[in-house]
Amino acid sequence: MNTAQAKKVLEAALLTSADPLPIAVLKRLFAEDLDDETIRLLLDDLRRDWSDRGLELLPLASGWRFQSRPELHEYLDRLRSEKPPKYSRAALETLAIVAYRQPVTRNDIEDIRGVVVASTVMKTLEERGWVEVIGHRDAPGRPALYGTTRQFLDDLGLRSLEELPPLEEGWSEAASHMLLQASQEI
Repeated sequence: MNTAQAKKVLEAALLTSADPLPIAVLKRLFAEDLDDETIRLLLDDLRRDWSDRGLELLPLASGWRFQSRPELHEYLDRLRSEKPPKYSRAALETLAIVAYRQPVTRNDIEDIRGVVVASTVMKTLEERGWVEVIGHRDAPGRPALYGTTRQFLDDLGLRSLEELPPLEEGWSEAASHMLLQASQEI
């Protein structure tokens, strides 16, 4: 298969998939064995092909996906019939603490925030798929350690936690910024 045909196959798969596709999955599209580097080169070439269009091809934590460009969100928001969910200040602060300080226990979060973390806050973040239990601290009671998920990174358009914006503001302002960005990309 030539390069142009391979790019069309990748493009079609990525445009029709609801979820980001990892390279291992994209490799299965081809009968001949293409190595990871060849797939990456084709994806980078495809990314350049779409550089001046309304969609962009992005590598994320769980794979590659097409999404609308950030500068077009204000226009696309006019087509949405439902508004993104609103999160409480407690949920925003908790999410930011988990994102920037993980792994953390509820007690760690409470120490940073200075107030008790309601069970509903953690449940909301877990149901959204942004926070999960990633282990247990070796301490009395073996408290759960929380961390962010690949879904959290994907929703924010990030490949890794290192791409989080610097924490220059307070916890809730950082989380508000992250959630605003995420709600526009979904």
